[in-house]
Amino acid sequence: MTYPNLLNRFLVYVKENTRSNPASQTTPSSQNQVDFALNILKPEMERIGLTDVHYIEENGFLIGTLPANDPSFPYKIGFISHMDTADFNAEGVNPQIIEDYDGGHIELGTSGYVLSPDDFSNLNKYQGQTLITTDGTTLLGADDKAGIAEIMTAMEYLIAHPEIKHGEIRVGFGPDEEIGVGADKFDAADFNVDFAYTVDGGPLGELQYETFNAAVAELTFFGRNVHPGTAKDQMISALQLAIDFHNQLPEKDRAEHTEGREGFIHLMDLSGNVEEAKATYIIRDFDDDDFDDRKMLVDRIADHMNVFFGMERVGLEIEDQYYNMKRIIVRDMTPIELAKKAMEKLDITPIIEPIRGGTDGSKISFMGIPTPNLFAGGENMHGRFEYVSLQTMEKAVDTIIGIVSHKD
Repeated sequence: MTYPNLLNRFLVYVKENTRSNPASQTTPSSQNQVDFALNILKPEMERIGLTDVHYIEENGFLIGTLPANDPSFPYKIGFISHMDTADFNAEGVNPQIIEDYDGGHIELGTSGYVLSPDDFSNLNKYQGQTLITTDGTTLLGADDKAGIAEIMTAMEYLIAHPEIKHGEIRVGFGPDEEIGVGADKFDAADFNVDFAYTVDGGPLGELQYETFNAAVAELTFFGRNVHPGTAKDQMISALQLAIDFHNQLPEKDRAEHTEGREGFIHLMDLSGNVEEAKATYIIRDFDDDDFDDRKMLVDRIADHMNVFFGMERVGLEIEDQYYNMKRIIVRDMTPIELAKKAMEKLDITPIIEPIRGGTDGSKISFMGIPTPNLFAGGENMHGRFEYVSLQTMEKAVDTIIGIVSHKD
């Protein structure tokens, strides 16, 4: 189905810079997310007819309700998307609209960059469709403003068509998903649904209920600096300690060598000098036991190095970030079955694969609201080559409406 307001709504959203800030100690991490929630989304939610629209200052979530128009529906269902965009230029987003895409190269404005099927084979799926791209100087922000636009459009359509029966629906738009802390303060009791969906996936048909288990390891290496001309048997280079530590990790377990259900230990950052160096690793695995084994390996290598030196030369802090939401969702597969039925009715083939990452649903599921992930349509996310198909966004709206209106 086509939705007249969907494209314009999306274009308004993406032109607002809502990039999150990992260095911030506030919630949300950037004022522009607050402004987007209060100045753009909240008035629009009220205008289309959502009720109990409220912004929670403690966690940065904007919540609204579409009351049931048929009390016999057995479930209260939520839909969630995040307002922030990733760590790439988000100022001055100037989307291009490519109608009836011909399958060839797309010049991204005057930036000199080209979106080409030679580099991105996923473009081959979209011939004949309407694509929204960047102008090559910014990201697009389909992750996750496509999700927000789809949820808002679905709510608007349901309000305008009361003949479509549904139970109570809650929507939530939150901050800071891209920096991994957005759902930390989520208020599950306030949201008050039986289950929910993050509309934060990629291509058409994605339906995901399994994510990585995730941890971060922060290491500090303590060296001893002396003049390199007299360094023999005296200098201990903190940078060399960091290299020695890294070389003891299995090479096959690096992110660039893994796929599918394979986990990894990935070096994210390394900095320092002879006196002191710091390294940050992320640890990921779908399997609980393998996840624990990876964390123990990092701990064991640090211990062995400290034993060798007879003192602490390697400081280590490991913190779990989120867990595989499959643990929760498999207890009751109702949200998965509902989404599958809605997609199949629309001739969409569900793509049920584990996410090599996490979503806000990873944390919200462990707060008592099972929250799998639905496709929103974005491709090549987090950079200048990001794009989305309008037709896929329309299918996402169709799917949301299909989920809430399905009744066994």
